[in-house]
Amino acid sequence: MNFLESLNPEQQNAVLHKEGPMMIIAGAGSGKTRVLTYRIAHLMSQGIDPFHILSLTFTNKAAREMKERISTVVGASESKNLWMGTFHSIFAKILRFEADKLGFPSNFTIYDTQDAERLLGSVIKEMQLDKDLYKTKQVAGRISKFKNNLITVRAYFNNPELIEADVLAKRPKMGEVYKNYVERCFRAGAMDFDDLLLRTNELLTRFPDVLAKYQDRFRYILVDEYQDTNHSQYLIVKALADRFQNICVVGDDSQSIYAFRGANIQNILNFQKDYSDAVTFKLEQNYRSTQNIVNAANSVINHNKVKLDKNLWTANESGEKVVVMQLLSDAEEGRFIADSIFENKFRNQLKNNEFAILYRTNAQSRAIEDALRKKNIQYRIYGGMSFYQRKEIKDLLGYLRLLVNSNDEEALIRVINYPARGIGDTTIDRLVVKANELEISLYALMEQIQNIDIAINAPTKAKLSDFVMMIESFKVFMQSHNAFETAREVIHRTRIVKELEGDSTPEDISRIENIEELLNGIQDFIAVQSEEEEADISLAAFLQTVTLTTDLDQKKEGDDDAVTLMTVHMAKGLEFPIVYIAGMEEGLFPSAMNMNTREDLEEERRLFYVALTRAERQAYLMHTQMRFRWGKLTDCEPSRFLLELDEEFLDVKTPLKPEPRQNLFLDADIFGEVEISKIRYEKPERKPVEKFQPPKNLKKVSASTASQTEIPDTNIKVGNRVEHGRFGIGEVLSLEGTGANIKLAIKFQEGTKNLLLQYAKLKILD
Repeated sequence: MNFLESLNPEQQNAVLHKEGPMMIIAGAGSGKTRVLTYRIAHLMSQGIDPFHILSLTFTNKAAREMKERISTVVGASESKNLWMGTFHSIFAKILRFEADKLGFPSNFTIYDTQDAERLLGSVIKEMQLDKDLYKTKQVAGRISKFKNNLITVRAYFNNPELIEADVLAKRPKMGEVYKNYVERCFRAGAMDFDDLLLRTNELLTRFPDVLAKYQDRFRYILVDEYQDTNHSQYLIVKALADRFQNICVVGDDSQSIYAFRGANIQNILNFQKDYSDAVTFKLEQNYRSTQNIVNAANSVINHNKVKLDKNLWTANESGEKVVVMQLLSDAEEGRFIADSIFENKFRNQLKNNEFAILYRTNAQSRAIEDALRKKNIQYRIYGGMSFYQRKEIKDLLGYLRLLVNSNDEEALIRVINYPARGIGDTTIDRLVVKANELEISLYALMEQIQNIDIAINAPTKAKLSDFVMMIESFKVFMQSHNAFETAREVIHRTRIVKELEGDSTPEDISRIENIEELLNGIQDFIAVQSEEEEADISLAAFLQTVTLTTDLDQKKEGDDDAVTLMTVHMAKGLEFPIVYIAGMEEGLFPSAMNMNTREDLEEERRLFYVALTRAERQAYLMHTQMRFRWGKLTDCEPSRFLLELDEEFLDVKTPLKPEPRQNLFLDADIFGEVEISKIRYEKPERKPVEKFQPPKNLKKVSASTASQTEIPDTNIKVGNRVEHGRFGIGEVLSLEGTGANIKLAIKFQEGTKNLLLQYAKLKILD
């Protein structure tokens, strides 16, 4: 087969192995995606029905790329029949087929993080709990951890240790919050991200016939990034593969960096224990990076004690050494990066999109952004607000969600008074209380509002009925029109665009353009889905795709040639010719929050390994002497990871290790011998403090006279050429003031600066 010729021997062995459990340990840049893709193509070429192959990835982008590659080998029509996608998208698909068994509608809503937190906020408010103790994000994180560890509400109340832990954390009502949140989701016909895993586990555990059905269907299972699976994902995969045991997992323990999301590195470390007859293949040849980058990365990761045995190597050229640069401050760090990119672009004829700037936390981007803007370098931040999280998009999607699932409480609350129709917060609060009392959904309550005994006046009841009538008319329209036509009808009837037109400010225009872009996205979705054999072009399918779309999955128009800025976590799976890693300092990278245990510190080291191995040709590592933290300028010391790098592969611009100090220990003999018993200490007398009397001949010194002694002795004047340590050479345009208050306006290459003479430290050139 032609595609096998492009693989090295170990890759070929992994592709050709057919039956039984197998693990592919794939080092950074070793071509794991190619191996996974060709393995699926090979199975199909051997007569395996694509409907019997399940391939699980961590991003939709990875799934799309793999499917495209497979289609070039076996044909587009057959590749479309694969069950390939993210864990959440595949399990959501299964749950839609089987939802009735769990009491959910097949068109259940998937709450994104924002929706889930809003609902939790409502629950906390209705329970009248202290918002400072029951912070929404913290409670959401706690519940997420419960679900990923398969701790249901019943399991929580049967676990005294969990209850005690929440009592000690001053959240004794945590179990009640969890219970109410789950009940509200169920009543709204909604699942959050974690439910997609938890409910799939419930489905496969409670209904053996369903498990048998999908075991028979998925006879060959392939899992990418296995080191990033959590306990819930691990159990689902293990259950599905239990019958045929044709499971192939691909991963790299050295790139396990998502423990904070529940990822369990033990899943890949213990694979051999789960499947004693498993065959292991090691992909150790790196095709991405130069020898210096690969060797430097190896020298760091070798400090980890918990790891699988492998040795990453490359046949690529040696390349430039990894540059380690010390800067004075985070502002200077930003300027260095911007200057370096500017110089690299023009010296080597590179584009902006060939550069990436990685950092440990999003807050580090500010100084870097400032520097890039001053150099007019286009950049794009990943991890900012997603297109689908913008208010105008969430509002329109809220209407569309109501058409698919009228019990969706979060969507209803979002749009019931948008655009304004005279239904205020007080009315909504009363509706929520009444719906909870009757144990029905908000929409069901509104459908019969005219017959409900509730403290809402007749005009407002009429408005609620009108709203229900409008939604019902949209549902009728949807039955005979596609998703695009339905969305366009909703926009027209609700007058959302009219509401956004406002004063025609740039912000208003941008919001309208975003609405238009969403319509374009629906059209594109319909066009792509229509090509597939099991095509689903319904509005429900589109909304599911939107909810499960990540920031990196979105195609961004107009910024293809932009420098990439992102956290190291987001950079996983990506590669760039030149990479800058900022903030290589103790307490920042490694994070101060992850230095207390060996497990945490080893994860931080793996994170640095991931960052370094994103680079193809050149890597720059920056650390500063001072950095603003929480508004204060603090001293910094180089990261321990810099000290762990083998100096053979580095170009260190400034020394990392301080000069050894002399006489670290004193010789006790220099003090001689003292008999302690002869020493007597007497308490000194306390003398009264005399009131200070200034000398009678002391002359008062004027402020101007005192300050004149503080300024530099210089004859600087307008027209002088001067040199400044930071801004370079400039020309004095004007002087203003006297003494310590002398201000100068100086024209430098990057613009005119106003400086105080006493602090400027200028050197007069002429």
